[in-house]
Amino acid sequence: MRLYRGAVAIALMVIGCSAVTVIGGGSAEAADKVDRTVLPIQEPKRPTYSELDVRNVTAPPHFEVRAPEGAPNVLVVIVDDLGFAGTSTFGGPVGTPTFDRIAREGLYYNNFHTTAVCSPTRAALKSGRNHHVNNMGSIIETGTAFPGNTGQIPNDVAPLPEMLRLNGYSTGAFGKWHELAAWEASVSGPFDRWPTHQGFDKFYGFLGGETNQWAPFVYDGTHAVELPADPNYHFLTDMTDQAVAWIKYQKALTPQKPFFVYYAPGATHAPHHVPKEWIGRWKGKFDQGWDRMRQEILARQIERGIVPKGTTLAPKPQAIPDWNSLSEDEKKLFARQAEVFAGFVEMTDHEIGRLIEGIGETGQLDNTLILLIYGDNGTSAEGGRNGMFSEMTYFNGVQEQVSDMLKHLDQWGGPETYPHMAAGWAVAFDTPYQWTKQMGSDFGGTKVGMAVRWPRGIKSKGELRTQFSHVIDVAPTILDAAGLPEPKTVNGTPQRPMDGVSMAYSFDNGKAKERHTTQYFEMFGNRAIYQDGWLARTIHRAPWEPKPRRPLAEDIWELYDTQSDFSLAHDLSAQHPKKLEEMKALFMREAEKNYALPIDDRLFERIIPALVNRPDLMAGRTSLTLADGMTGMTENIFLNIKNRSNTITAEVNMPERTTAHGIVIAQGGRFGGWALYVKDGVPAYDYNFLGMQRFTVSSKETLKPGRSTIRFEFAYDGGGLGKGGTGTLYVNDRKVGEGRIERTQPMIFSADETADVGIDLASPVVETIGSEGKSRFTGKVHRVTIEVQPMKAADAHEEETARTEVAHKKILSD
Repeated sequence: MRLYRGAVAIALMVIGCSAVTVIGGGSAEAADKVDRTVLPIQEPKRPTYSELDVRNVTAPPHFEVRAPEGAPNVLVVIVDDLGFAGTSTFGGPVGTPTFDRIAREGLYYNNFHTTAVCSPTRAALKSGRNHHVNNMGSIIETGTAFPGNTGQIPNDVAPLPEMLRLNGYSTGAFGKWHELAAWEASVSGPFDRWPTHQGFDKFYGFLGGETNQWAPFVYDGTHAVELPADPNYHFLTDMTDQAVAWIKYQKALTPQKPFFVYYAPGATHAPHHVPKEWIGRWKGKFDQGWDRMRQEILARQIERGIVPKGTTLAPKPQAIPDWNSLSEDEKKLFARQAEVFAGFVEMTDHEIGRLIEGIGETGQLDNTLILLIYGDNGTSAEGGRNGMFSEMTYFNGVQEQVSDMLKHLDQWGGPETYPHMAAGWAVAFDTPYQWTKQMGSDFGGTKVGMAVRWPRGIKSKGELRTQFSHVIDVAPTILDAAGLPEPKTVNGTPQRPMDGVSMAYSFDNGKAKERHTTQYFEMFGNRAIYQDGWLARTIHRAPWEPKPRRPLAEDIWELYDTQSDFSLAHDLSAQHPKKLEEMKALFMREAEKNYALPIDDRLFERIIPALVNRPDLMAGRTSLTLADGMTGMTENIFLNIKNRSNTITAEVNMPERTTAHGIVIAQGGRFGGWALYVKDGVPAYDYNFLGMQRFTVSSKETLKPGRSTIRFEFAYDGGGLGKGGTGTLYVNDRKVGEGRIERTQPMIFSADETADVGIDLASPVVETIGSEGKSRFTGKVHRVTIEVQPMKAADAHEEETARTEVAHKKILSD
């Protein structure tokens, strides 16, 4: 009997294989019949049969969508916050052998642009449409009710990975996302704009704008990942391992099926987290300071032909001090910051190299189109004049002094820090330009190094390309290389045509006439328009300025001939006033058709949902009831307990012969937060003020087995923001502890840490309890309720004012 069943199985397998036909990968005649402009490709109509016995009928061909014959694998890499001089190919001070290799074996572009900020660049890259068309006029945390700025990618702007997936590609995204509206990042969704609903079969990474590389909050698909108990864990290494494993697995099972991989490390965005072995090799190599470094970079750029001979440095912003004017302590601190950043850049390039080696091990590297984009915008100047040991101090109005930061010099870049570097280094890494990230009206904010390699599709090697190009050109380039048309309809929705232009015309013709001839830029009121080598622009507000320089209608416009003035050092507006007016009018036309109007230069208001009509899950709520297993809640979707009295009531159950231990509920992490927990049987509450000062209210009695109710009441002193209060701990309505919490964080606990019940994910609020698996509560949390009291009127007004200020800071950091 077993033999008979096996024979039947084998026979069915043979019959099945012989009956398989495919769409797209078979004969030219079959491929010609496929309409790939409507996605998904429609299945053929299913036949019906009148015959009783299956043996008397021939089965219809198997329907399967395949990519066009010879379509390449595709790897798109986008590094975070690294400017034009971020690679050694482009004259930078840090060795980037992986980028250099791809440039040497392929092409490199010195006129490739971004939108100047994270979320907008990423959405534009993956869609081929301008950022306002994606509703990404700014970062997702600052969405408004206006079209072009809602933060919600519309259905008529289908992303490239969805187009490729529906054309027979396997698709995977690894690393940073930052394209999900803040109120949608919860278990309640909707999940339409999560990575796995934006065309990706696989996602492994984080959703926000930055993460703690030592202790990130990571998703695999839509499920949170518990990190391994590895003291050497680093997210960059982890995400590379995940990407390589996925590629090898995919190729092992379906070697004929091309992949599209989007690899987006959070590096080199702050926090600058990097192992010591990467930092040590840079000791002493930035002692010359940022002014001399700019000169050295420019000299290398000219020598290598990256910039034309005669190019001069654009003037440094007035807010950036001369290196020689700094104190010795400042120089020591700032040089260390640059050493850590250099190590971060070098490590990132190394991990990208490991990914490419992994593709090579599948034997398909020659038919893999690799696009390395080293920067989603210019280098970040958001560290301010002095840099910072922890960004959370900055967001909460605590000014770090150079003398205090020097105490942590040896820790800089390690798990004990959450650091950023002084703005002077950002200007240097954006050489030869004046400005930095955020400045959509300066090439220092928009232009980054880009290299492309595809041996089977590009004959030229090691050549420079100078044609103007933009992130919106990436998607049409990939479709072009894959032999796929731009779809007119995706998932039932007619599509808005792509704004980008395929760069393939320049692959084997360095002198080809530029095809991307017009491009508008707008970010936070800074705006510009490019056309046929001319650039008209206005500086509405510098990154570190708390408000615009003047009203939008009164902005002063400048004019540059980019073909003769590579660094934008010579304003020609006085010589060509008519041309300037033409360009200004062109900007308005382009802005109107791309949803960039009305210009929204508000900073403070945009972080507060109620002021810009942005959805808020906690609007009007004064209580929130949770239970065991409810984890991963960012501050955007959690009740705000700051600057007011609050009560936390937890109903727990402890089994017999088990010592109660672990987190009941926690919010935040190492750099600020609070937790209700039990340590070795003893209930307690900790308030971690910025990782600088800790306050504990603890019981003197152990928790008994069975059901118990643990309640913590915090009576806020009032009289302003960030004040202290009295904490009282109860077990089964009996007071078991009381103490003072002298300081509280007024504005934010963390940019990426979460609130968790029954465990503390990512970094620990309570160091003696730990995080991840070590912090898991040994009992059961049946229910935990957070209740907040109304704020006093004076405190509420002060909080609104302060929140607008931290909104400005948050916009600058993201």
